[in-house]
Amino acid sequence: MRGIAVFALVAMSLISNGQNTISVNDTISVTDTIASKNLPDITVVGRNSKSDYQQMPEIVGTNIYAGKKNALIVMDNVQGNVVNNTMRQVMAKIPGIHVWESDPSGIQIGIAARGLSPNRSWEFNVRQNGYDIAADPYGYPEAYYNPQLQAVQRIEVVRGQGSLQYGPQFGGLINYILRNGSEINKPIELETQQSFGSNGLFNSYNAIGGQKGKIHYYSFFDHREGNGWRNNSRFYNNSGFATITYQFSSRFSLTAEIMRSNMRSQQPGGLTDAQIRQNAQESLRSRNWFDVSWTTPAFIANYQINENTRWNTKIFATFGDRNSVGFMLPVTVRDTINPITGNYNPRTVSLDQYRNYGLESRILTSYTLGKMKNNVSAGIRLFTGTTSRQSDGIGSTGMNYDISISGQHPRDIVFKSKNVAAFVENIFRINEKLIIIPGIRYEWLQGSASGRNGFSNNGNEIRLQNISRSRSFILAGIGAEYHVTNTTEIYANYSQAYRPIQFANLQAPPTTDIVDPDLRDSKGYNFDIGYRGKIKTFLQFDISGFLLQYNNRVGVITTSGTNSRLITNVGASTSKGIESYLEFNPARAFKAPTVFDLIIFSSYGYTDARYSGNHKDANTKGKRVENAPEHIIRTGITVGYNKWLITWQYSHVGQVFSDANNTVTPTANGNNGLIPAYDITDITLTYKMNNKLNIKGGLNNLFDTRYFTRRAGGYPGPGALPGDGRTFFVSLQAKF
Repeated sequence: MRGIAVFALVAMSLISNGQNTISVNDTISVTDTIASKNLPDITVVGRNSKSDYQQMPEIVGTNIYAGKKNALIVMDNVQGNVVNNTMRQVMAKIPGIHVWESDPSGIQIGIAARGLSPNRSWEFNVRQNGYDIAADPYGYPEAYYNPQLQAVQRIEVVRGQGSLQYGPQFGGLINYILRNGSEINKPIELETQQSFGSNGLFNSYNAIGGQKGKIHYYSFFDHREGNGWRNNSRFYNNSGFATITYQFSSRFSLTAEIMRSNMRSQQPGGLTDAQIRQNAQESLRSRNWFDVSWTTPAFIANYQINENTRWNTKIFATFGDRNSVGFMLPVTVRDTINPITGNYNPRTVSLDQYRNYGLESRILTSYTLGKMKNNVSAGIRLFTGTTSRQSDGIGSTGMNYDISISGQHPRDIVFKSKNVAAFVENIFRINEKLIIIPGIRYEWLQGSASGRNGFSNNGNEIRLQNISRSRSFILAGIGAEYHVTNTTEIYANYSQAYRPIQFANLQAPPTTDIVDPDLRDSKGYNFDIGYRGKIKTFLQFDISGFLLQYNNRVGVITTSGTNSRLITNVGASTSKGIESYLEFNPARAFKAPTVFDLIIFSSYGYTDARYSGNHKDANTKGKRVENAPEHIIRTGITVGYNKWLITWQYSHVGQVFSDANNTVTPTANGNNGLIPAYDITDITLTYKMNNKLNIKGGLNNLFDTRYFTRRAGGYPGPGALPGDGRTFFVSLQAKF
């Protein structure tokens, strides 16, 4: 594989002829501005664009995106249901994105690509304004909190090659850049957006921002509530954000910001396949609740040292609480009143606390080598995290959210993770057409678990195995771009990646489970090669092939001759495929009147993800990886006339297996079995009265398709979890 990567890069070098050109990312047009290569202020990226999809510039702030498979979603231009964080619409133009759709509140976003698991986006390095927001990016990378998309200015997506600059996870980077009002140049500006929709949906987003002297500020509060499409699906979410920047000089600024979010939702539980066919809105659980509180403070310093060098440092923290209470037995077991006690049976209570602290400092500088100006980015990272987990507590017999318990939690465990990392990445400009970007990253990790894992029959504590893992290693990669024309380029990238040992793999009941003393982090690589760019103002495209090698996958096998389960590295998987995106504007191509616009787009992801390698459990070798659709197609048409804009969007997701054994026939409890392919159509309509006032509305799942995207063995199931039927929303937005 490395030979293929080197061959691709050498071939690109050989076809270089030294002609003068610039990258597609340098192109600046009146209608589709994406900014220049070297940006003094990262918040301007995509600000003036009229398109919702762009390629990232080669350099943004202190980050290098050259040679990487990447995308930029400009949220102001997204024609879709942003109110409920409907990611199939928001990321429709990014090929191959697989979305789990089982959360009516839109807070629990689950996305993945290239055969990886969408479970709370945990195969991506999920960030907000450039810093971590997951529960623990090393031991428990689930994104329980995601920002309300009305508050997001843009979303940066970097595929697996983000591992060199950002660290763990094979999927790459998802970075939500929040609105900070940096475009406001008056003392005060007010913004409000009021939305309502099906099933009691109500959302109120209100913001205030301004600039006076050296101080710039912005703050918003967002409230969302609804009953959900399914029975027993009530939810609410409250989010508040405040940021203030003091510009000490034209070169140095300091920003303080904090986000606080609280979400509570009633979980309707899973269903069997037959129950979904009969009535997908049915719920057999009315006492299950989920509550997440998240606080993310940060301090950010930016210093333009000189015209060639800039420095950025972030100090950040995460204070998260995840609480759940419910009756979590399989859906085949009814949650009914116990005739002996006259009450419902006690529920199970589980509580998690996440307390994380981190620092990232990066510097980017330019230097001249020969006749060419090159760029180098380097940085360090320090992180420490503590997860306190109390689970399996005997809860109340009531109906509402109540996390009180009788006695103690049987399991009371503390997980700790520490990380020190450093990276350097360099853009070498061989000539005006070819650039090569090598990089290297050093990682030191430590993970440990301690505490009580339950009680024995005689009431004695079962102490957790004394488990600690400490290791260090190097990741390396190399990328390249060859600019075929002024606005098109060939790109390639090979980058090593890893996924750390998860906390769940250290939480082994010593009576039944054994942790392999040689248990290792999952490691592998991503390789991309493609062709992307723009042709004038009417055609945008990105067509590429990829290969993802995922080695040392962690799993559980039964040891021969005993009833013990061994937590170990069970083998590898290989994902390969095609990711293509095409957007055509006939109105511009044929010079239609400026009051008329027409955009046609199509994104297609083909993924062949299969288990490979020397498995200790040979039963899965050659089988398809679970939750990995072979085909994902999203296409749409946007028609604009004068102040009106209407978008039709179609989404097809192929069938997937829900387990590594590729079980086809659904089990009686709905936990395993094939997940059928499905097709969804959405329509969105916008009327822009002026620059200060607009109205947007839409119909999701226009044809009321019955479908589901996942099966769960525990929360928020168990069982198959139906997606929403037909719903509508209407939003009114105003600025003053």
